[in-house]
Amino acid sequence: MKNITESSDRSFTTTLSDLIEYPASGIFRKTLLKDNNVEYNLLCLVAGKELNEHTASRNAVITVVEGSGNLNLAGKDIALVPGVFIFMPARTPHAVQARSNLAFMLALSE
Repeated sequence: MKNITESSDRSFTTTLSDLIEYPASGIFRKTLLKDNNVEYNLLCLVAGKELNEHTASRNAVITVVEGSGNLNLAGKDIALVPGVFIFMPARTPHAVQARSNLAFMLALSE
């Protein structure tokens, strides 16, 4: 499925569970909305996938939609399960590991 990418000058709605797709390996990413201030992405990681430690140049919010995993946030382990909400200031080191297929929203903002 292609990215939805809406603009912020009009309202739109979607059901996240309908958009979840897991690739055979790796990560599937859909950009739902993007403008000059914020970007909303749905990320789907297959079980066993790891994102090595990295940083983001913008503030980041993760909201877990389904599955389970682990987030190492500046040296602290956080369980990723549905409903978990995490705020990370820009440039905070973090890494992600999917224990099962894992889907989460990632919002990047100024």
